[in-house]
Amino acid sequence: MKKLQLLGDKFAIFLSSLCIVHCLLFPIILVFLPPLAGLIAVDHDAFHQLLLFFVIPVGLIALTMGYLHHRNIGVFMIGLTGLVFLGSLSFIDHEALGEPRETIWTVIASCTIAFGHIRNYQLRRQHACAPSDSQVPSKS
Repeated sequence: MKKLQLLGDKFAIFLSSLCIVHCLLFPIILVFLPPLAGLIAVDHDAFHQLLLFFVIPVGLIALTMGYLHHRNIGVFMIGLTGLVFLGSLSFIDHEALGEPRETIWTVIASCTIAFGHIRNYQLRRQHACAPSDSQVPSKS
């Protein structure tokens, strides 16, 4: 079960990183590879929705399992804030926000999610390596 918990954070970090790479590289692809961009542009919004479909549940499960393990509410709230922020960006009028601002806010939200999962992962590993009270040798 512990390996599954740690894999959840790793997968969530991967998804957040994929979102960042997509947001930052997509404009470059549009400029330098117009024929390929035409094919990808059709699925740009679908890609965001598909990514959110995985990011939110995986993130919530990994953060919740981590919190139940290490009980650090700050780490849980950092990750949750990033998830809520990223999810709310999908409901904002994209034309009103503008492509550059949308990209910046999406990258910030994704970085926040990734940071929360990195800390979650670190705390779970620290907690798993720390000896419990029953394993600490008594001084005689």
